[in-house]
Amino acid sequence: MKLLDGKLVADQIKSEIALEVKEQFLDRGIEPPHIAAVLVGEDPASMTYVSAKEKACHEVGFVSSVYRYPANITLEKLLEVIDFLNADDEIHGFIVQVPLPKHIDEQKIIERIDPKKDIDGFHPVNIGKMVLNLPCFLPATPFGIMTLLDRYQIDVDGKNCVVLGRSHTVGTPISILLSRKSKPGNATVTLCHSHTRNIREITSNADILIVAMGKEGYVTADMVKKDAVVVDVGIHRIPSAETKSGFRLKGDVKFDEVSGKCSYITPVPGGIGLMTIVSLLQNTLKAAKKEII
Repeated sequence: MKLLDGKLVADQIKSEIALEVKEQFLDRGIEPPHIAAVLVGEDPASMTYVSAKEKACHEVGFVSSVYRYPANITLEKLLEVIDFLNADDEIHGFIVQVPLPKHIDEQKIIERIDPKKDIDGFHPVNIGKMVLNLPCFLPATPFGIMTLLDRYQIDVDGKNCVVLGRSHTVGTPISILLSRKSKPGNATVTLCHSHTRNIREITSNADILIVAMGKEGYVTADMVKKDAVVVDVGIHRIPSAETKSGFRLKGDVKFDEVSGKCSYITPVPGGIGLMTIVSLLQNTLKAAKKEII
């Protein structure tokens, strides 16, 4: 078993981005890429993610801004914030951190974002272009998965890939990316979800298994084919008396069981979460260079 080390690859990509920022922006007296995040409320996981994004931005020489609002912000006010960020030429890309409070319609927020600044890749314009294999901002987590597979030279062509979970943020887009006529790509993909029958039978035939079910420890060793490649997208805070923080991070896969059976596996933490952040940096760099129009 070998680890698909998200930290190692993310650090490599950040070094590449930092060099490009220096040569293409700073050395030429051009303002570096500027990424903004909108944070509503005080969800601990969201706050941790935004802080990690800020840290990554500083490491590569980006400008980073965070717009913080209380959980009781109205939809109308939040839409005004989106309009302001859309119109600000100094901000190249931004995200609205989810989940949002229940009274906020997330889809209305996503659709209000200028597709040319949609570095999360969730706007219908970017999703549509992704399906057609046109230049666009890819959804950050699926983008990170594809990058990790590519950097480790995992052969996807013609392979039987199974995706667990059909969310708009991970499962559905990664199933499309894996099946596109591209590299990496050209896989035969099965997308499983809560209504899928005989999931164990399907997963046990997968050459590559992408797990984004949102259920801690869902995938066990008996669900995995020998020498399969396993990508665990899940991340869960589990109470633990053995850590200073009082919790331990675990994924959707029972790592101790499954790791001895597969050829490659992502750790949690240290896997896809870090690749998601670096994908946002890559999308922002594209936005600053006006590669996506």
